[in-house]
Amino acid sequence: MLKTKDILDEKDKRLRMTSKEVSFPLTKKDIDLINTMIKYLHDSQIEDIAEKYDLRPGMGMSAIQLGVPKRYFVVVNEIDEGEFETYVLINPKIISNSVEKIYVEMGEGCLSVNRPVEGIVPRYARVTMEAYDMEGRKVHIRAREELAICFQHELDHLNGILFFDHIDKKDPFKGKDQYRAI
Repeated sequence: MLKTKDILDEKDKRLRMTSKEVSFPLTKKDIDLINTMIKYLHDSQIEDIAEKYDLRPGMGMSAIQLGVPKRYFVVVNEIDEGEFETYVLINPKIISNSVEKIYVEMGEGCLSVNRPVEGIVPRYARVTMEAYDMEGRKVHIRAREELAICFQHELDHLNGILFFDHIDKKDPFKGKDQYRAI
């Protein structure tokens, strides 16, 4: 079972690597890792399980956060109490985005960043992602608001970017009046 301690910390230089494209069919190792990521994200959002196994709640995870520099990530989005939608995006890219930008009012978080980080991370309010599913079929996913932010956050991981890289060091709340808080 994947534990919070198994997730790379922001100080680990591997998080700054650019992940490599994945070829199909997926290896057994990649399939197992994806399923492990899904289980962690799902369980981490269920309070009893998260508490029992000391799991830090998370909605998304990229392979690189587990030390695997491959271009895929998983998002497990709770759409209703105990009801989840799972997304596996392999070789993802943004093919369109809104002009409108938003930010997480409470601040963005990350399973690899174990400290509070204040500041505004501007993100597109809506994105359309093109990626491949686990069988190698091309998929298009339209996401908005929180899900769009999560997709952009995880895509950044694949490019060696951490969310706080987007925060203006001299003025962490720069742009507060230009973007919509969610």
